[in-house]
Amino acid sequence: MQIPAIDLREYEYTLPEEKIAKHPLAKRDASKLLHYKDGQISHLNFSNIPDLLPADTLLVYNDTKVIPARLIFQRETGARIEIFLLQPISPTTVIPEIMLAKHPVIWETMIGNVKKWKPSEVLKGQIPFQGGTITLEAKLIDRETRKVEFSWDRTDVAFVDVVEASGEVPLPPYLNRKPIEEDKSRYQTVYSEKEGAVAAPTAGLHFTPEIFQQLKSKGIKEAQVTLHVSAGTFQPIKATHVTEHPMHSEQIHVNRETIEMILLHLGNVVTVGTTSVRTLESLYWYGVKLIEGKDEELKIEKLFPYEDRKSLPSAQKSYEAILIYMKEKGLETIMGTTEIFIFPGYQFKVVKGLITNFHQPGSTLILLIATILGDDWKRVYVEALENNYRFLSYGDSSLLRID
Repeated sequence: MQIPAIDLREYEYTLPEEKIAKHPLAKRDASKLLHYKDGQISHLNFSNIPDLLPADTLLVYNDTKVIPARLIFQRETGARIEIFLLQPISPTTVIPEIMLAKHPVIWETMIGNVKKWKPSEVLKGQIPFQGGTITLEAKLIDRETRKVEFSWDRTDVAFVDVVEASGEVPLPPYLNRKPIEEDKSRYQTVYSEKEGAVAAPTAGLHFTPEIFQQLKSKGIKEAQVTLHVSAGTFQPIKATHVTEHPMHSEQIHVNRETIEMILLHLGNVVTVGTTSVRTLESLYWYGVKLIEGKDEELKIEKLFPYEDRKSLPSAQKSYEAILIYMKEKGLETIMGTTEIFIFPGYQFKVVKGLITNFHQPGSTLILLIATILGDDWKRVYVEALENNYRFLSYGDSSLLRID
């Protein structure tokens, strides 16, 4: 297909600082909910969500779990060096595996105050752990690429335990505040399970066990995917041509049962959050790759969906191709990466509805929302601002239907 020209100025809006929710509400499901369907907007509460979803809906959510990815070290001189975990490098790039490692690991990172970190200097920190202490060491092995090796003096302790004991909650930079005790539980969905995200899939923060019980009572089905959200989700678009924006690559894991559930509910799939959208749409394109015989690696490049093709398979054919491949390989779960870029001109293949928060102006996520709503995205955001909705990660919610 012809990639449309995108003028990023058309996807900007004024977001007053006071509209950004700096803290969560006392109750998760007490947030407002903007419902958009057939061009009509209504204002409700999130607790109404079970009433808005038809009984034949399949609700797909991202069960990734945020890790305290911000590690703080103090040099002997007193200088503070902050290391933010981005992507695992060694001994494996597979996030669930490296989190369970009990020996040195290497990560690609962002480093605050890196100029103060001298070559060959090993940073050390003492971490309280189960009535004793762990000594955590950090060695900068590649200054240019910010690769850091972490090691610790307990061979019975996994890296995930070290991070949980020592790290800070990686709050989004636009909150402009330090994390507090409340954030440990509230910047996490109630269904988070698979450690590895450095940012929360925030659309899911509104859900409670009571909401899930109401959905179940109505007959609404659920399925889980895992996309480990990276810090790139906050990266602003700076490229003159939007398509040149370096989309962040994120790791995804999806099991056979979820793919089978989607096949049973095609036409009625509603996702919780943009990360779930990106996962399900990426799976479609993975099926396309398998059908086209291009390769067997689940790796969706940012502009792969926009390549010229004579025809495309249906969502059913594409997902069936994945199941056939999994059966041939004896796989119960498929794992890969995606950097899919969804912007106006894209045609959704699987997703028919999206539950999501309100996003930053001029961001990749606003482009995704505009792909769903067309020019109506402006009307939706104006209504939200005028009705005192709370914006961004700890803000209010919306349910958007895809025509």
